[in-house]
Amino acid sequence: MTSFKAGFVSIVGKPNVGKSTLANKLIGENLSIISAKAQTTRHRIMGILSNADYQIVYSDTPGILEPKYSLHEAMMTFVKVSLEDADIILLVVALEDKYEPELFDRFLTIQTPILLVLNKIDLAKGSQAEDKATYWKEKLPNLADVIMLSAKTGKNTDQLLPKVLEFIPEHPPYFPDDEFTDRTERFFASEIIREKIFLNYEQEIPYSCEVGITSFKEEPDIIRISAVIFVERDSQKGIVIGKAGSSLKKVGTDARKDMEAFFKKKIFLETHVKVAGNWRKEKSKLRQFGYLLE
Repeated sequence: MTSFKAGFVSIVGKPNVGKSTLANKLIGENLSIISAKAQTTRHRIMGILSNADYQIVYSDTPGILEPKYSLHEAMMTFVKVSLEDADIILLVVALEDKYEPELFDRFLTIQTPILLVLNKIDLAKGSQAEDKATYWKEKLPNLADVIMLSAKTGKNTDQLLPKVLEFIPEHPPYFPDDEFTDRTERFFASEIIREKIFLNYEQEIPYSCEVGITSFKEEPDIIRISAVIFVERDSQKGIVIGKAGSSLKKVGTDARKDMEAFFKKKIFLETHVKVAGNWRKEKSKLRQFGYLLE
């Protein structure tokens, strides 16, 4: 009889390398929000993949960066904890990425097996992908292996699971087999709204917004959700609302459609906008929004 395996896999990399797209592919659920803008992911989100032989707990994390303010510091704490928990690390780099010592030197001393995932190979020309794989092996000689894939097209993503299982230890499951995430329904409701903010607004607005769910009431045929979008300044509040409420209405409509697909239920969603001055830099507000680990 085959022994059961269970373990934690940390998915890390710079912003905008396709980590969240890859995480969703591996888990088989759209747990992580996605946009073309950098720093979309702010939390550590666990996705749990279970079957009769194994349980893999994937952690999608914020993109690795040099912190500029308190929110960034909190995001990097999520990365640090994820790396410490991991049985294997998937270090995701894009085809165009180069080795930046301030971001990547930390991986030279990590004892946990590191599998480099070279993403976006659908954009490669000639031997570019193979050349980049060699480049990263030279920069990080402690790599366990390199897998070249495209999270967007799905090319070679099927090679990841067998490779991950090589490093997952024998262990009883950490979660019930019907759980697929450690996050609450409220969290996913807020993340869906935040994704629509990233997709509908430009410049600083998405980065200045945070979403709080003030009410989540599930009835037999409908879920009634009330949400507050917090911004840092009064001027941003007007932009988020838009002329005669048009911008906020579009965000709400787009979010409601995705929530109905995610929760598989009719959704009633109401949204409000409030100012929480300098929330990205104030520890008390970051604690309120769930960014500071106790």
